[in-house]
Amino acid sequence: MDVETFYDANGDGVGDIQGLARRIDYLADLGITCLWLMPFYPSPDRDDGYDVMDYYGVDERLGNHGQFVELVRLAHDRGIKVIADLVINHTSDQHPWFKASRKEKDPEKNYYRDFYVWRSDDPGDTSDQVVFPDEEDSIWELDERTGEYYLHHFYKHQPDLNLDHPAVVDEIMRTVGFWLQLGLDGFRVDGVPFFEQSAEATGSPEYVVDPHRFMKQLRDFLSRRNGSAMMLGEVNLSREEQLRFFGGDAADEMHMQFDFITMQRTYLALARQDARPLVEALHGRPPIHRTCQWATFLRNHDELTLDKLTEEERQEVFAAFGPEERMQVYDRGLKRRLPPMMGGDPRRVRMAYSLMFSLPGSPSLYFGEEIGMGEDLEAEGRMAVRSPMQWSPGKNGGFSTARPSRLVQRVVPGPYGPEHVNVLTQQHDPDSLLSWIRGLIDIRKACPEVGWGELTVLEHDAGPQVLAHRLDIDASAVLAVHNLGAEPVTVEVDVDGPIADPHLTDLLSHETLEVEQGGTLTVQLDGYGVRWVRLRPQGQLSIP
Repeated sequence: MDVETFYDANGDGVGDIQGLARRIDYLADLGITCLWLMPFYPSPDRDDGYDVMDYYGVDERLGNHGQFVELVRLAHDRGIKVIADLVINHTSDQHPWFKASRKEKDPEKNYYRDFYVWRSDDPGDTSDQVVFPDEEDSIWELDERTGEYYLHHFYKHQPDLNLDHPAVVDEIMRTVGFWLQLGLDGFRVDGVPFFEQSAEATGSPEYVVDPHRFMKQLRDFLSRRNGSAMMLGEVNLSREEQLRFFGGDAADEMHMQFDFITMQRTYLALARQDARPLVEALHGRPPIHRTCQWATFLRNHDELTLDKLTEEERQEVFAAFGPEERMQVYDRGLKRRLPPMMGGDPRRVRMAYSLMFSLPGSPSLYFGEEIGMGEDLEAEGRMAVRSPMQWSPGKNGGFSTARPSRLVQRVVPGPYGPEHVNVLTQQHDPDSLLSWIRGLIDIRKACPEVGWGELTVLEHDAGPQVLAHRLDIDASAVLAVHNLGAEPVTVEVDVDGPIADPHLTDLLSHETLEVEQGGTLTVQLDGYGVRWVRLRPQGQLSIP
């Protein structure tokens, strides 16, 4: 979540650390076990805080170090770990390092010159390498002051750090150590694929960065400082490359990575109402070390990228969930939240989240997903899904007491605005999306099979719109059945397996289910219906 759009405690229109602290019991009640904070560091805020100009500071609009430490203590008291974005691919062009690097281009005379990547010759056309094709047309920008070009894979106001420079690496490690000392439990590492620098890309053999060597250094330092700290990587690459960033058999790089491929294939499956693209993605996951894990998700704070789909597949998802040009961004993704993409159908929304929670891995929610917030399509680019949290149907959705014109970003208007979607209305409603998500979290906590079990996709004759899979660990299993289609179906699945004569419990209704002769379970599913079943040996205490 983003501190500046979560809850405003002092009424200035900007969310703050005190506001988050006041809402920590809401997060604890939801059942989360880890809180990922988007950047809260001092920043010109030209990229929503990802343009950092002080790695050791706290944006004064959001609070101070004392309030940050209090927040971490409150979270820890409630069993919630706290991680924060580690933005080390680039800094803001307002960072003191970059300002100093521009004063003299001779590294012998300027200690900070090689903190960034420079070249004197014209780099030519590099438009095919930019991250934001709607915003930039080159990864190099001419610095008029020194007459040389600096590298920036993202915006031109975010110059890339030279991760091959020992002094830069030392500063990054010092930053990591600082925040660990203040209580952080780890980091979400931003933009990992862009750590790599080749001589061809930079135009010089001086600026070659092996990202795996760097990640091993980072992991080694992190583990020395705090053996329980973790790194969650934003690694939108091929499976082969993701395996390398886990550290392969050595498991000495990332602890966790977001599974972008499974996310994108999930949307293709939802668009087609056909589970086979998702099954293909799950079967394509490489085996990873037992200490590593995938993070599953449906939305995050960025565009819903579809870059790993073919052009034809991407157009299918666009047609189903974002047919208007204003809903699309960067020619590769959508600037929408899930409920509007599902046409506001509560059955389909609940099925989608149930599907995500049932997959092997660790589920990740972007704040506001738990109540079904929508997007503001009038906002530019990715800011469409970064609107303030909707706490109540009142003024500013209960986010702030400030005048609406002073808000850091306007509250979502229309049918997904706070008048219709908010925490207060849903909090004690057993039929609300918030209650549904809270129930899924409870099931996940009680069923280690889902996070750690061996996946089996089950055969059935109910058609491709149905996904039936089970996850086995030791003498226990969880079986999940999801109907991606709008029509009711009857599904027969074989529950024979490692558990002889199992006791079956419906995890949603808590009823005991009967297995037919021959070891077959018959499941009736409504349109977009779901079932979760736990299999345990007879006579064992089954909780839930």
